[in-house]
Amino acid sequence: MSEAAARSASAGPFSMFERMVAWRYLRSRRKETVISVIASISFLGIMLGVATLIVVMAVMNRFRAELLTRILGVNGHLIVSPADLPLEDYAELATRINGVAGVKYAIPLVEGQVLARGNVGSGSGALVRGISGGDLGKVALVAGNIKQGSIAGFDTAGGVAIGKRMATNLGLALGDTITLISPDGDVTPFGTTPRLKAYPVTAIFEVGMSEYDASIIYMPFSEAQLYFNSEGKAQNLEVYLDNPDDVDAISPKVEEAAQQQIYLTDWRQRNQGFFSALQVQRNVMFMILTMIVLVAALNIISGLVMLVKDKGHDIAILRTMGASRGAILRIFLMAGAAIGVAGTIAGVLAGVFICLNVERIRQFFSWMTGKVLFNPELYFLNQLPARMEFGETVSVIVMALVLSFLATLFPAWQAARLDPVEALRYE
Repeated sequence: MSEAAARSASAGPFSMFERMVAWRYLRSRRKETVISVIASISFLGIMLGVATLIVVMAVMNRFRAELLTRILGVNGHLIVSPADLPLEDYAELATRINGVAGVKYAIPLVEGQVLARGNVGSGSGALVRGISGGDLGKVALVAGNIKQGSIAGFDTAGGVAIGKRMATNLGLALGDTITLISPDGDVTPFGTTPRLKAYPVTAIFEVGMSEYDASIIYMPFSEAQLYFNSEGKAQNLEVYLDNPDDVDAISPKVEEAAQQQIYLTDWRQRNQGFFSALQVQRNVMFMILTMIVLVAALNIISGLVMLVKDKGHDIAILRTMGASRGAILRIFLMAGAAIGVAGTIAGVLAGVFICLNVERIRQFFSWMTGKVLFNPELYFLNQLPARMEFGETVSVIVMALVLSFLATLFPAWQAARLDPVEALRYE
C-alpha cells in the first residue's frame, strides 16, 4: 500500500519527477548557453523592475507624506477669512471655534508680504506672519525646531523669528538686525510711502522645507498689527484639526460656531494643484516602470520557446515513456515560473534594502560624483525620504508574479501539444 502511495505521489501533478525535470532544464549546459543567458537576463530584468518599482513608490509615498506634514505643520487645516467686515472680534471667534469637537486650536493671524534685507545681498521677498507667542508655541513644527535663540517672551522681546535658510541667504545671525520693507506704508500728501523698520533676530528655526525656511518671518501679533495698519483686527484665523482628513465633517461645525458670515478654505483647496500633480506623477511612474517587468516577462517567453525547440527530442521521449500532455505543460510552467518567482523575491529584497538605506546611498553617490543629488532648493526637503506601504508592495509582487506566470503559458502549451511522432520521425 505504501509503495502504491509513493508511486502515486511521484507521478501526480507537480510531483518530484516534474520538478526534477524542470530544474534540469533550467541548469546551464555548454550547448545551452544562449538559453541560460536569456534566462539570466529575464531574472535580472524582473529583479530590477520589482526593486525599482518598490523604491520609486516608497520614495514618492514618503515624499508626499513629508511634504504634507510640513505644509500642514506650518499652515492651518482650515482658514477662516471674513466675508465682509474685518475680524475685530477675533479673540471671541477663536474661543468659539476652539470649542468645536475635533478642533485642536484656532490661531488669529496678521499676514503681509515684505522685502527683507540683511547684511549681504539685495534682499528677498518674505511672508510676515503676525502671531502671539503662546500661539507660536502651539505650532509644534516651528516651536520644536528652534535652532538658535528662543521664543520665550516672544511677545515682549520686540524681535522676529526667521528661517535658517533666510538667515544664511541674508547673512544674518542671532541678534543681528533684519530690515523689513512693506509697500503698504504711510499715506502722505505725496502718496503712499513704503514702510521700513528694523527688527532684531531673536530666534532662528528650521522646519526642513526650504521654501518655508527661506521665506517665513514670525512677528509678535501686536507688532504686526501696527506694522500692517491693522490695529485691533486680524486678517484671518488658522484652524488646526486633530485629523486633517476631517475637514469636510468639521467645516459645517466651524461655520455654525462662528455665528457670522465667514469664508472657509481647507488645505486641500490651497494645495490642490500641487498634490494632484504628485498623484499623477506617481501613477505615471508606476505604469512606466511596470514596462520593465513586462519586458523581462517577454524574455521569459523567448527563452522558453527556444528551450522547447531545443528539447523537442526529450519531450517526445517523455511522451513515449508515458508522460501526459499535462505533465509536459506543468514542467515548462515550473521552469518559467521559477525565473519569475526568483526574480521577484530578489527584487523585493533589493528594494527593501535600498529603501532602508536610501539616504546613505544618496550621500555616497553625492560624494562619488561631487554633485548635490536631490537639491533641497528644488525638492523642498533636505534629505531623500522613503516609506514602503504594505499594500502597495504586495500589489507590485502580485503584478510581477502574474506577468511571469502569464509569460510561461504559451511556451508550455506549445511544448504540451508537441507530437512525439513528428519529433522522432527523422531521429
